[in-house]
Amino acid sequence: MSIVARIMVVEDDRSQREELAGFLRDLGADVREAEDGKAALEMVAAYSPDLCITDFRMPHMDGGELLLEIHRINPEIPVILVTAFGTVQGAVAALKEGATDYLLKPLDLGELEHLVRRALDERHLRRENRELKARLAKIESVPGIITSGGPMTEVLSLVSRVAGSSISVVVQGESGTGKELVARAIHAAGPRAEGPVVTVNASALSSHMLESELIGHEKGSITGAESARIGRFEAAAGGTIFLDEIGDLSPEVQVKLLRVLQERLVERVGSNKPIPVDVRVVAATHRDLPAAIANGSFREDLFYRLAVVCIELPPLRNRKSDIPLLVDHFLGKHGSELTDAPSAVSREAMDLLMAYDFPGNVRELENVIQGGMVMARTDQILVDDLPASILGSRPESPGNGRPGPETLPGRLERIEKEAIQEAMAMERGVQSRAARRLGISERALRYKVIKYRLKP
Repeated sequence: MSIVARIMVVEDDRSQREELAGFLRDLGADVREAEDGKAALEMVAAYSPDLCITDFRMPHMDGGELLLEIHRINPEIPVILVTAFGTVQGAVAALKEGATDYLLKPLDLGELEHLVRRALDERHLRRENRELKARLAKIESVPGIITSGGPMTEVLSLVSRVAGSSISVVVQGESGTGKELVARAIHAAGPRAEGPVVTVNASALSSHMLESELIGHEKGSITGAESARIGRFEAAAGGTIFLDEIGDLSPEVQVKLLRVLQERLVERVGSNKPIPVDVRVVAATHRDLPAAIANGSFREDLFYRLAVVCIELPPLRNRKSDIPLLVDHFLGKHGSELTDAPSAVSREAMDLLMAYDFPGNVRELENVIQGGMVMARTDQILVDDLPASILGSRPESPGNGRPGPETLPGRLERIEKEAIQEAMAMERGVQSRAARRLGISERALRYKVIKYRLKP
């Protein structure tokens, strides 16, 4: 794969400078040459390189001094130092000042290419992270919802429109899509924002306990009731009650809830005294309520009392453009919990995250990032730091026992390797003649022989 980047080579020895620049040009890079530090600094302002490769020992200004001057102009430009054995100590000191890496003379071209590609990838990744953060800051959305738009645009529009009223809302979506987050956003943007938000999970309580939780009970009215207790509707007065998983309500509780919504009154268990309640109701479910109405497990009249407006949340697999934004958000959210927490996800790991369907949706993604941050041994979450569920989603390849489709880069590399082997064989291993036969420079051929580990 060719290198598409602007690279500045700084070397006072002309032959070495031209050889290094020629090798990088053969890889596809746009290369500019400077004979000393002064010329390099003039070039930085005009050329704005993506990477600088500089000799460490030069007259007037050494590589360490040049590094500091370059970073004063633009701290984002990575700098690789080329040093002789006798000046390694100075190059190592320059690493502490922000150098990306160093190489020993004589240069190993394979190692040089590896360092160049890695430095450019890291720079690109940092730039992407900055752009993501900038987009995150500019997104016009409701509080707490991370998105770049797309399928979530209609959701944001609905949330903004219903927030200003007190109508009842049903939020539908798969587990982990953020239904409670949407409910809290509706509350926070509405006229009841100063009031409480009270949550009830209908699937976590028995029918008997749920009724008591919702409307309260008097002392001695139920087993273990040693004192009176107000219900969640009373506790949410002036605010919002969030009824999670309403599709799991029993028929008996559905009847009582319908009465509360119709009359805006509750009667505690063991009492016949009606108590007015002033609450907004936001309900959520992962179930198909129209189907539940059709099979008789959910009351139609209750559905229409709850679902004055229905907001459908898309699963994460249908809003994959949001994954990088969410990843960046979770890295920042959980970064303070760890020492030396990674601040980014490698490109290969991000590709796997983008390819995975996330049956657990945003909640699963957050768990994956938290786990990856714990497992990471570098400043990035790498492929090996991801859980087996994500790794298992990779396309099959010959390496895991089952052949997979050959990628275009893989096919091109295979064809190139076969062509080089054929030319080398026809020219009895004489690289200059093999290079002419292939139509490339001898330097490029030497590099490719190293790259593909071909026998001379």
